[in-house]
Amino acid sequence: MKTGIANLPLHSGKAPPWLFKRMVKLSRAIADAIIYEYSQAEFMKRLSNPYWFQAFACVLGFDWHSSGTTTTTCGALKLALSPELHGIIVAGGKGKASKNAPKEIMCAPFNFTDAERNKLIYASRMAAKVDNNLVQDGFQLYHHSFFISEKGEWAVIQQGMNGETARRYHWLSDKVVSFVEEPQAAICCDQRLESVLDLTAKESGETRRVSVDLVNDNPEHLKKYLCGQTTLASYSGEEKTLVMPKHHEVRGLDISERGWKALINAYELQPKNYEELVALDGIGAKSLRALALLSDLLYSAEASWKDPVKYSYAHGGKDGFPYPVDKQTYDASIEFLEDAVKAAKLDDKERYWALKRLHELI
Repeated sequence: MKTGIANLPLHSGKAPPWLFKRMVKLSRAIADAIIYEYSQAEFMKRLSNPYWFQAFACVLGFDWHSSGTTTTTCGALKLALSPELHGIIVAGGKGKASKNAPKEIMCAPFNFTDAERNKLIYASRMAAKVDNNLVQDGFQLYHHSFFISEKGEWAVIQQGMNGETARRYHWLSDKVVSFVEEPQAAICCDQRLESVLDLTAKESGETRRVSVDLVNDNPEHLKKYLCGQTTLASYSGEEKTLVMPKHHEVRGLDISERGWKALINAYELQPKNYEELVALDGIGAKSLRALALLSDLLYSAEASWKDPVKYSYAHGGKDGFPYPVDKQTYDASIEFLEDAVKAAKLDDKERYWALKRLHELI
């Protein structure tokens, strides 16, 4: 296997309409072929693989180092996939569209019970909350695509930005045993950071347990460790007061007033475990970070500071570099795939078998 590192410039711009229209058609044909040959579950599994997804974007007309690989490919899939043909829909999207995910899940044209829909909405919400708040890598999520099959299987592709660098997070329902312990199928970026607070790591298990204990024991007791006062016994027996500075050796303990109210609310609700704590409204990155650092300070429950990036990728040509997209060949690929799958469904599998033989030859 040949391996190495390529530093590639990020290309700006948007996908031109003539290309995006073809991306929708080709992604529909590819999805149709995979689902016909394998299953909906297999297609979802491939979406959760960052290497496959990156290659898929390249086939649709994007070079490895162009902007928009994630958002435009997911946007094309949202238009391409249909509940009637594929049994899969895509909720959410880029920017403000990501906030529509719960509504789109609730309106999904599948025979789900209200409980099943609420469970899917919970999965969508927790995926975003975990990657924003539990994996504290400095990347702010701005894209959230939630894929749902008619059987209730789901996958998530979401992306965050930090300056001009993107980081992508892939999820697959089959791989999620716990939402708060290494639930992602993959986290990928073109750089690994030296220090990232990863509260989903197995090594952070004790931190998660102690954080829940701290909240359930009344967070009012914790204020003295942040910016208040504490009493120490002197050698003479007289009581003296030590005023700790707002910033000392243990950093990142500041919590807003809203954060304190959320912690008090959590105390009143008495969460049974860390997932219940994280799921509560108002519990954000600062609150969880403060609890993690206090767990270390008070009980030596140290969290993981290793960057959880598991795969590398470059950003993802629609701008004609290194060469323009050959529209005629692109259209021929779409037509061949569409005709092959249609014919196979009518028991005329000659083209489909030819396509499979070509794959084996390659």
